[in-house]
Amino acid sequence: MRNIIESERIMIKIFTDTSTMYTPQEGAEKGFKVFPLSVSINNQTYQEFVDIDTPTFYEQVLKGSIPSSSQPPIGMLMEAYDECQNDEIIHICMADGLSGTYQSALSAKDSAASKENIHVINSKTLCAPQRFMVDKVMELVAEGKNTNEILLEIQRMADSAFSFLIPQDFSFLKRGGRLTPLAATIGGVLKLKPVMMQTEDGCRLEKFALARTMGKAVDMILEDMRRRGIDSSYSIGVSHAYAKEQAEGILTKIKTAFPDIRIELFELTPAFITQGGPQCIAIQAIQC
Repeated sequence: MRNIIESERIMIKIFTDTSTMYTPQEGAEKGFKVFPLSVSINNQTYQEFVDIDTPTFYEQVLKGSIPSSSQPPIGMLMEAYDECQNDEIIHICMADGLSGTYQSALSAKDSAASKENIHVINSKTLCAPQRFMVDKVMELVAEGKNTNEILLEIQRMADSAFSFLIPQDFSFLKRGGRLTPLAATIGGVLKLKPVMMQTEDGCRLEKFALARTMGKAVDMILEDMRRRGIDSSYSIGVSHAYAKEQAEGILTKIKTAFPDIRIELFELTPAFITQGGPQCIAIQAIQC
């Protein structure tokens, strides 16, 4: 699939980042550009999927190293924008507030030669829903939709997305600073399993529930999905940080509850292991 179309002599190009769990190489093969997020560990900074792979990173985390993450360098974005100054660019960024990626892209746009052709989008989501959003946009490009039609669809999808996170080590979330003040106080309470939910504006994580077991936590999420009335127009992603067996069990449980909905399993990248911690599990959905 190509990421360019002829539309009034302007070509549309799609940019995103590794929050989608697509590697830069996979993006190039599918016809869109993927900027790698960065992680720092043991006084070294790496671009995920470029300078360090997930197994190597995870091994260092398990040894006790404390990681941090950051957005793609603004210079990388500026260079990519300038290379495509004669094209229309739709840059789908992960949720503003959960990352500085969106703000960096806006800054890069302000310095670009043809800023009027650059559309920087706050997807209000991340990981699986952001990936599904990029997939849908690529379909729309292939169908010959114009930029305005694509932007309207992105907004509709962004408004439909919701995300839950079940951490195993709450200290990673507290250290990352992505929690609401109240949510930051609940880690480790009575050894209960916290279930976090992305806030409506997409900027933070807040407490959704406390459960005694993983099974109860998933049941609470499924009940919320039923309350929302999700149907076959939705896609669900179950993403994990080296908790594949548990994630597969959750995926099976969701499939039983919603047999007509597309559900996929993903492995989280170093940047999100940094935030959610080892063995965290994300359950997310978006209307496609």
